[in-house]
Amino acid sequence: MPRPNLPSLRRRIDRIDRQLVRLLNQRARLALEVGRIKRGRRLPVFDGRREAAVVRHVVRTNRGPLPSPALRTFFRAVLRLSRRLEASK
Repeated sequence: MPRPNLPSLRRRIDRIDRQLVRLLNQRARLALEVGRIKRGRRLPVFDGRREAAVVRHVVRTNRGPLPSPALRTFFRAVLRLSRRLEASK
């Protein structure tokens, strides 16, 4: 079986990137719903325990090759953006 060439690998990466964008937007829509519920219950947007649990879960399920510190940084950014969405609507 021949090894994939550069253009085919890049097409596969592009396809995954589109999937990531779709999934991140799905997550953002859920964060908007969470924000509506929190506002209705007069709960704060920031829940440090929940965010720490999300990051721990991501690190625990990581099988590489991405290093866990990189995933922590990425998911903290996702959570920060989710908080902004929750607070904005």
